[in-house]
Amino acid sequence: MSSPAKTESNNKPGHLARRGVLFVLSSPSGAGKTSIARRLLEVEPRTRMSVSVTTRPKRPDELEGRDYRFVSQAKFDQMVEQSGFLEHAEVFGHCYGTPRDQVEELLADEYDVIFDIDWQGAQQLAQSAARDLVRVFVLPPSLDELESRLKRRAQDSDDVVAARMAKAVDEMSHYGEYDHVLINWALDDSVTAARAILNAERTRRERYVGLDPFVHSLTGGKS
Repeated sequence: MSSPAKTESNNKPGHLARRGVLFVLSSPSGAGKTSIARRLLEVEPRTRMSVSVTTRPKRPDELEGRDYRFVSQAKFDQMVEQSGFLEHAEVFGHCYGTPRDQVEELLADEYDVIFDIDWQGAQQLAQSAARDLVRVFVLPPSLDELESRLKRRAQDSDDVVAARMAKAVDEMSHYGEYDHVLINWALDDSVTAARAILNAERTRRERYVGLDPFVHSLTGGKS
């Protein structure tokens, strides 16, 4: 994958390069993780969405490389064998995975990569990319509100909504595996909180590249 165009210059006087953040948002369906992720992409210029590889057929409104990277089952299996994924899973008969090379390149280029994935994917990322990982779990304010949001979306039948609600209880039981928790009362407030988490994580000492030499240059080697 070619490097993304750097439209936001980091070549400021005294700029110190940093490694990007692998920013995971998880939640039960309807709790708001996708909406928060989309808003972060709009308001935080140095963020990119992780684009998964999938064996699922492309839908008419989807674009290769924007929504997914569409591959054959044979190609997907080859990537698994070559450790080409940070995480992967089979969902409803189709395979999905996060390509390691894409994410590594973005992180090295100081982009923060946003993931909209479930707790199982987050567990795999904790094993494969722990040093870069920040996990945020998004909770609904109540089960009644979650059900209301699912119905307002008008994307699913009543049976599917009921199934999603049943699954939500299990999904929410994994909140303790996450670094941060947001209760999504209102989207604007949740986006503000997510931005605060992201900006705090960007300044962790271990994310800076060449920090020790930089500090030594300021202190004359006395630090």
